[in-house]
Amino acid sequence: MLRESLRMSLSNILGNKLRSLLTTLGIVIGVMAIIALVTIMQSATSEVSAQFESLGAGKLTVQASGTPLKRGLNANDLAAVEALEGVDGISPTLSQEMYAAHGDAVVQDVLVKGYGFAYFRRESDAMARGRPLTPIDQDALSRVCLVDAKLAAELFAGEDPLGKSLTLNGVRFAVVGLLQEADSGDMLSQLNAGGESGTVILPYTTYQRVFGAGLVTSLEVYVRDPALTASVSDELEETLGRAFNYRDDSYTVINMESLLDVMDTMMGLMTNLLVGIASIALLVGGIGIMNMMLVSVTERTGEIGLRKALGARPRSIQFQFLMESVILSLLGGLLGTALGLALSLGLSRLMDIPFTFSPGAVALGAGFSLAVGVVFGWAPARKASHLNPIDALRSV
Repeated sequence: MLRESLRMSLSNILGNKLRSLLTTLGIVIGVMAIIALVTIMQSATSEVSAQFESLGAGKLTVQASGTPLKRGLNANDLAAVEALEGVDGISPTLSQEMYAAHGDAVVQDVLVKGYGFAYFRRESDAMARGRPLTPIDQDALSRVCLVDAKLAAELFAGEDPLGKSLTLNGVRFAVVGLLQEADSGDMLSQLNAGGESGTVILPYTTYQRVFGAGLVTSLEVYVRDPALTASVSDELEETLGRAFNYRDDSYTVINMESLLDVMDTMMGLMTNLLVGIASIALLVGGIGIMNMMLVSVTERTGEIGLRKALGARPRSIQFQFLMESVILSLLGGLLGTALGLALSLGLSRLMDIPFTFSPGAVALGAGFSLAVGVVFGWAPARKASHLNPIDALRSV
């Protein structure tokens, strides 16, 4: 009976090709929209998550605005933070714009930063050539610096900047390294990119001594093991609280992993919202299937009456029409899945993000299409099974 019902359902669908195609169009569009939206959202989320993880895995960012009596962290506070269990190093961040000169070349508005050597121990790909800052540079307050390619081209045109010197606001520094150029497709590189006129990086201790920057208001704390981030964050907040006499709003500790969790939650809510909107197309497609099946029942009244007169049970009549509805819906779901994957692949390449195949999205689309076929095919199938055979044959 199953084989015969399947044969008759396929025969009726193929006998009305144009009507069947137009009926499944709503299912095709709905499933395509769901799969494309979910796949693109997951691909974008994976890419952003990877960027955030590379940006903040095992790292805590401290912004210490301080109090009216203490506008930042002093050397003792920094030493207390660095001594916390689980801390692998710290990198205070100081910055301001000033002019840089070498020979007859002068560049205004150069961004000069003071970093700790721990930054370069973590960011091993920050250097293009030369050497990074070292603990000796930091402890000895060495007047050495690193420059980026933009400033090197302006100040040292035609020369190798390594081993040369430059002056910042009249103070001479030796160039010991060349920074890697910022990658336009990498979030971390863009956030660490310098000013429009170029960037110079000094040991933060040298920066403090030469330019009179006594207190630190921005600090990166590197955690030895990312699994210890939460515990280190708690100890760090306690240490900062003591440093500022537990004054409210005197500091902020930013944990990128917490921000990542919030972002994942928001992206999940957005995905669910988009899926809900795309499901409206499936609803429209389901109504189209119901309409076609009701028309089919009306057109095949004589066939139904004849089958009932020959002994067909209502259950078998209902099963046949329900199977026809499910086949239509699944065919639309299959076509919509193929188009949705192709669309999401094209959009991923257009947006320059890695394509992530989502089995969950495919299962969601297939499940929706099957549910639509069953739900919207049930009423026409039930109507067909309850036709009176005498009335049906009389109407022929």
